[in-house]
Amino acid sequence: MNPDLKSRIEGMLQQSPIVLFMKGNPSFPQCGFSARAVAILRELGAEFSTFDVLEDPEIREGIKEYGQWPTIPQLYVKNELVGGSDIMMEMFESGELKELLEKN
Repeated sequence: MNPDLKSRIEGMLQQSPIVLFMKGNPSFPQCGFSARAVAILRELGAEFSTFDVLEDPEIREGIKEYGQWPTIPQLYVKNELVGGSDIMMEMFESGELKELLEKN
């Protein structure tokens, strides 16, 4: 991975404890998976920041490589990849996600 790109991504992750890389934005998600991810975080009352990967093709591809996760959205908590919307849904249903977000 290009060191400048890695630095940009790490900089984004430093801006907020909870960061969602998604397609679109929370007000206007551009895919169902991103919409579900936002809905889960809102249901849990989480304060989070987002990055619209559709606005930056370099970040869109780079975040997949950075987290070694092939799909968008991607949720990061304290710089650690949690996963995509399917993982988020499983963790939401089990209570694990609420616990993780409350700790952080």
